[in-house]
Amino acid sequence: MTKDTNCAYCMEGDLVAKFGIKICELKTSNVYLFKEQSHEGRVIVAHKKHVSEIVELTDEERNDYFTDVNKVAKALHAAFHPDKINYGAYGDTGHHLHFHLVPKYKNDFEWGGVFAMNPDQIYLDDENYTEVIDLIKKHLGNK
Repeated sequence: MTKDTNCAYCMEGDLVAKFGIKICELKTSNVYLFKEQSHEGRVIVAHKKHVSEIVELTDEERNDYFTDVNKVAKALHAAFHPDKINYGAYGDTGHHLHFHLVPKYKNDFEWGGVFAMNPDQIYLDDENYTEVIDLIKKHLGNK
């Protein structure tokens, strides 16, 4: 897989640890719990290959990646029962293909609008992060 040594998703470690906790690895992606949890269960699904745009993937790579995104979305629905999941893929400054999957609930934080990249409001302790990760893993079929 293509890697960029300046990319948080490629290098993982300290760079990605600033904003995420690795949950698991899927066929074409790594899944991270977003540390800021204003939207319970918010995750990032980052492609393993360093590409900026989805058009840089082969048809098979793209289809496999969206299978991963779909698997994670199903797990979030089963674990947290959101009314909607918002999907965000921007990457203006971080040129690595990734989607934010953001569970949202009617009459709750940011319902009816675009989610903030980092609302900087709710952070958990290690025990609560572990509980959220374990719940997601359970519904992904990863123990």
